[in-house]
Amino acid sequence: MIKETPNPPKTDGHTEIDSAFESRKPAMAKRCAPPMFIIAPDVNAETLLTHACETLASAGVMASELAFLLSGPKCNLALGILQMISLAELSVDRLLDELELEK
Repeated sequence: MIKETPNPPKTDGHTEIDSAFESRKPAMAKRCAPPMFIIAPDVNAETLLTHACETLASAGVMASELAFLLSGPKCNLALGILQMISLAELSVDRLLDELELEK
């Protein structure tokens, strides 16, 4: 078991929850396991971006479906996540377009 040393409460606007998390950061860092999944070093940028775009598109569909199941603030949260995914997807798409133009 990992022993934690409590930090004194912060007076600069941080909450007690922040202090509790700060005290666990070093312990959490020590527990990091080796990566289970790695990307092959010979995969080119276009392939990586294509997979990232497809993953973002799938995440967008999941967030959209979730938003329709929720209501109120939770629905707004899911829609906010969807918007962030969509913006990331647009960025990746633009990079793919630029790579295509360079060919």
